[in-house]
Amino acid sequence: MPAKSISTQADGKTFEQLRQECLQKKKLFEDPDFPACDSSLYYSQSVPINFEWKRPGELCENPEFIVGGADRTDICQGALGDCWLLAAIASLTLHKETLARVVPNDQGFDRSYAGIFHFQFWQHNRWLDVVVDDRLPAVRNRLVLLHSASNNEFWSALLEKAYAKLNGSYESLKGGSTLEAMEDFTGGVGETYETKSAPTDLFNIMKKAYDRGSMMGCSIDITSSAESEAQTASGLVKGHAYSITGLEEVNYRGKKVKLIRIRNPWGQVEWNGAWSDESREWNVIDSSEKKRILQNSMDDGEFWMEFEDFKANYDKIEICNLTPDSLTDDTKRKWEVNMFEGNWIRGSTAGGCRNFIDTFWTNPQFKLTLLHADDNNDKCSVVIALMQKNRRALRKEGLDLQTIGFALYEAPADEDHLGKDFFRYNGSKARSKTYINVREISERFTLPPGNYLLVPTTFQPHDEADFIIRIFSEKAAGTMEMGNTVDADLPDPPMPSLPEEETDEEKGLRRMFEKIAGSDQAISARELQQVLNGVLSRRREIKFDGLSLNTCHSIINLMDVDNSGQLEFQEFKVFWEKMKKWIMLFISYDTDRSGKMSSYELRIALKAAGMHLNTKLLQLLGLRFADENYDIDFDDYLTCIVRLENMFRVFQALDQSKTGQVNMNILQFLLLSMNV
Repeated sequence: MPAKSISTQADGKTFEQLRQECLQKKKLFEDPDFPACDSSLYYSQSVPINFEWKRPGELCENPEFIVGGADRTDICQGALGDCWLLAAIASLTLHKETLARVVPNDQGFDRSYAGIFHFQFWQHNRWLDVVVDDRLPAVRNRLVLLHSASNNEFWSALLEKAYAKLNGSYESLKGGSTLEAMEDFTGGVGETYETKSAPTDLFNIMKKAYDRGSMMGCSIDITSSAESEAQTASGLVKGHAYSITGLEEVNYRGKKVKLIRIRNPWGQVEWNGAWSDESREWNVIDSSEKKRILQNSMDDGEFWMEFEDFKANYDKIEICNLTPDSLTDDTKRKWEVNMFEGNWIRGSTAGGCRNFIDTFWTNPQFKLTLLHADDNNDKCSVVIALMQKNRRALRKEGLDLQTIGFALYEAPADEDHLGKDFFRYNGSKARSKTYINVREISERFTLPPGNYLLVPTTFQPHDEADFIIRIFSEKAAGTMEMGNTVDADLPDPPMPSLPEEETDEEKGLRRMFEKIAGSDQAISARELQQVLNGVLSRRREIKFDGLSLNTCHSIINLMDVDNSGQLEFQEFKVFWEKMKKWIMLFISYDTDRSGKMSSYELRIALKAAGMHLNTKLLQLLGLRFADENYDIDFDDYLTCIVRLENMFRVFQALDQSKTGQVNMNILQFLLLSMNV
């Protein structure tokens, strides 16, 4: 069952609600979210042409949404450099069920016309319903962007407008890959293969993809613009997007021959070599097999060729593997799909690639368990795709694509999050071929059953982006995000020692305490600030500008057993034992001896203090406490660790007392207590 789509309008209204409002008011829709103005066209320059926004009824008589079915001739490129999008739309027209989802058929220029149309696109594991008004950019009453060969047909121009709205502007559509748009039309995962350097089992890969309902295309490279759409002597066209529609193996003169069926969207101009429609090879194979294979391939533009001829003539293959909810119920087999969302946040989880070993381990980590080998194989086929989110829409803010990649490691059992030493001493078992600045990077792997650790990264540390990871496997696979533990193992405070049993250090602390405390023999937050600043200012290994009063209030909240709002000496002495441990941890994780601790080391420092936080909470702490150089000074470190211990002790007390329900989860409590 296809997933339900979500309205993207700022006011939350659906297409049908907006259309009915317009019909009742007898007004044509004007989209407030994507107005008919220059900023919807370009964001980096002034509009180079004097556009006018025109509705279809102003451009022709009797406008229609679709004339005689949607096909390739409805897609003519205009002044925008988005041929990648046009190629995807052309391929989409060959898949009528998929087309019907992207271009719903409940709209047109009939009695329900209200100047509003809608289209559906997949974005980051959600189907979005995007509405647009039908004001289109024109010059001298002619469409100048994507348009149909029929001057009264407007589905393709309106589809381009909806996709431009989804990505922020028409200009945001400049440059891209056909697979990117195909993924947004289907929710699938794309793969690209160069035929001249493809894996030896390419035919098997493609056959399995075909059996799983994948959309496949191929093309012949051009070396100059003059070669675009040029026809070769063998009947193939260069620089032209073909669809792959079938794969078979036949018995031919005592041996197995691999065949591939290809469709030219033009509906004409076909391969004229071996295994073409009228070639003599078909007369040699069994007549029943010939009838079975050729029964659906005699339409103009569709032809068979031997797989070796295919690899010799074509250069690129694109496969869009579809998720189960995008396929019909009668599809032979379906991929198993797992998906995660995550973030690279500077100072906490933006660790960069393995060249940066000190921070690489802080990247998000995911565990993949491959339990069952493929049919007729002892290995597991898996396609891993890493996609960065919303980068096309962020162009107008000067944020372009990050350079991304990923690596797979054999995962040890029962580890929640692997540290620096694991990656220092263990090499990857598989990885993306390269780091590259594309929206999505995907790779197919054949791996033995087992546990694997997947680490997605940007190339450089500190580069921020949101991402999703999708894992397509032939058999069901187990997946989980690592670093999800939130708990604490806090030792009980030591029993106070009697005055006569105090050490020399404790006696010195008592003299200093009594001097500041005065007659009430207790110190306030301000007095505690005076004590600690005096002691810590002598520690040369700590870069220290003084503790804040807020930090000292947090310390009193943690140590004030009798709720007096002040610390008595025994409470102060217990705190001092904690403080010595925290100081040693801070110094040990100040690896460059700068007097500050890298925010990337916060996870292991807190773990050493008995506190385990998940990745989301660590990202919040990094944003709250790290400076512009991704360092944490001692005051912020102490504030962080004291407030965390406060939080955990409150929750432990609530859990032990069982006096009532806790209405606030740990994340909400942390947000309040940290003032994040």
